[in-house]
Amino acid sequence: MPRLEFKGKVFVENHHLAVPYHELIPVRDKGIGPKANLHDNLILHGDNLAALKALLPTHQRKVKCIYIDPPYNTGNEGWAYNDNVTSPMMQDWLGKVVDREDLTRHDKWCCMMLPRLKLLRDLLTDDGAIFVSIDDNEVHRLRCLMDEVFGEDNFLATLIWQKVFSPKNSAKYFSDDHDFILVYAKDIENWVPNLLERGEEAIKRYTNPDNDPRGAWSSSDLTARNFYSQGTYEVTSPSGRKFRPSVGNYFRVSPEKFKELDADNRIWWGSSGDAMPRLKRYLSDVRHGVIPQTLWTHSDVGHTQGAKKELVSILHFERSEDVFTTVKPTSLVRRILQIATDEDSIVLDTFAGSGTTAHAVLALNKEDGGNRRFVLVECEDYADSITAERVRRVIRGVPAAKDKALKAGFGGTFSYFQLGRPMRKESLLGAGKLPSYETLAAYIFFTATGEEFEPGKVRQEDWYIGASTQYDVFLVYDPDVEQLKRMALTLGVARALPQSGRPRLVFAPTEYLDRDLLHRYGITYQQLPFEIYEAVDRLSA
Repeated sequence: MPRLEFKGKVFVENHHLAVPYHELIPVRDKGIGPKANLHDNLILHGDNLAALKALLPTHQRKVKCIYIDPPYNTGNEGWAYNDNVTSPMMQDWLGKVVDREDLTRHDKWCCMMLPRLKLLRDLLTDDGAIFVSIDDNEVHRLRCLMDEVFGEDNFLATLIWQKVFSPKNSAKYFSDDHDFILVYAKDIENWVPNLLERGEEAIKRYTNPDNDPRGAWSSSDLTARNFYSQGTYEVTSPSGRKFRPSVGNYFRVSPEKFKELDADNRIWWGSSGDAMPRLKRYLSDVRHGVIPQTLWTHSDVGHTQGAKKELVSILHFERSEDVFTTVKPTSLVRRILQIATDEDSIVLDTFAGSGTTAHAVLALNKEDGGNRRFVLVECEDYADSITAERVRRVIRGVPAAKDKALKAGFGGTFSYFQLGRPMRKESLLGAGKLPSYETLAAYIFFTATGEEFEPGKVRQEDWYIGASTQYDVFLVYDPDVEQLKRMALTLGVARALPQSGRPRLVFAPTEYLDRDLLHRYGITYQQLPFEIYEAVDRLSA
């Protein structure tokens, strides 16, 4: 397969592997709900590459649908690549703001996108799909990158979205009326699109002029230009007129099949019985839905001007410059969700902007009773004031909204997290010492459960460090090297653990129980992180 080469690629091809896991620090007063939880709807504030890595312990292979709207790299956005690539030369080159005068801006954009796409792929379910908005500036490079990351065989479609409803007469050459959305499956053999509801206008085309007992129907041409050796026969209408396909066309069914259809009143010869035959298709056979098409008009999924007005009506911007210039319509993202999610899917957007994806998820859940969850990542300072604030308002209701559902509020909760320090071995094992009991407990509880750690719940005397949705969690550990060497999950320890009737997740240096005993005591055993043993060896040397 051809590969896209660009400056800096050798430094970023495997950069996603070197990105450390970061702490995700809950900020309770910025969310809506009783307790911060990584299994809730999420808004994460911080660099999206680090955030993607931080999500892996809890969301790897669990995200059904990804929608992202990355910088289009027009030269006007003023973005800068800020990933911590180790090469000093690369840091100096990549760290500068990208503008139209930067002759390597396309290389930098590819350097920014490649590691993110690789982590996004890791988060997708095997039957999931990713949708990426883009325009002419980078669509060809993005296609090459996604072929490389997702595999060209997993390409599904290039959607064309008509983003404006009238031509721009100020354009120099052509009015730029559309954007693209590239769509790839994690595994095309496992991905099946949901069919869309048939619109009212399409339903109106189904009538019943011959009072067919099977109900309303529409007709379609029985001929096609594709060669068919049995498709050159002659047919006779009820009025006696004879018909053959025109030159270069062929009937799409065999003579025997045609007679069978005609006998079953599935051939329409016109109201007078003397027209070229057409095939009847009944509304009852197609009511279950229509396959998604690749051309999306503004009348179907909205346009940018309407998206800006919607955002202004929700957030009441006082200055026009506060409004995003590239807001996507809620109806656009909603269409994606209708095609690519079921009622319990997780939806991820790592270039969250104004929070349109969360709005669309909540609105669709309200409409169909679904329980979809969103995960948004936004690195800019407006993550709270715009992204999260929009979500708060659509949950609680927008009194001035024209839409009744939005006016009443969609309901729901979300947890707000701030990206914290990297969970590096050096920060866990400060100054060459083993971490304190509480420090390691916080690290283990979070990475194992994805839920908020509460230090006040820790009871070191019986190894209890907290309760997750699924488990009571225990940590058999001591920061003293000699003590740690003698520790294990033994039968005595298992019997002494507090019982609440819930499954127990136990971390320990080692265990001396067989599978039957672990099952009898309701224990799932996990060994302590490898870094602890590395530190023990170092301290013992």
